[in-house]
Amino acid sequence: MIRITTTSVYVDEQSKALDFYTEKLGFMKQVDVPTGEYRWLTVSSPADPNGVQVLLEPDQHPAAKAFKAALAEDGIPFTQFAVDDIDREVARMKELGVRFTQDVTDYGNVAVAVFDDTCGNLIQLAMMKGSAA
Repeated sequence: MIRITTTSVYVDEQSKALDFYTEKLGFMKQVDVPTGEYRWLTVSSPADPNGVQVLLEPDQHPAAKAFKAALAEDGIPFTQFAVDDIDREVARMKELGVRFTQDVTDYGNVAVAVFDDTCGNLIQLAMMKGSAA
């Protein structure tokens, strides 16, 4: 059986990304290993510390930079994180200074909001509701 253990988010600066993802999102650092000029640097949710890790991957490849810029310019989130109470989470993050590009929007079975991770990405929060949860 194949499992997802790690997924990547391209970031412009790993230290800045670690600060944002731990201090603003509340993730916990899992792995921090030097790999030359950069680091193998992962975070995970404290709700599932043994679950999927997010690799804060340097966006040094020209294709990564262009991809990120195109998504951000078009307002498209790079990835999505799940939350149990989107209104509470958005309010908490706004108090910490996180900038949202889309406030909570209800689409029936799901409510979403989109924020800027300060590392070149838009990230979507999603809360499944009702029978879709």
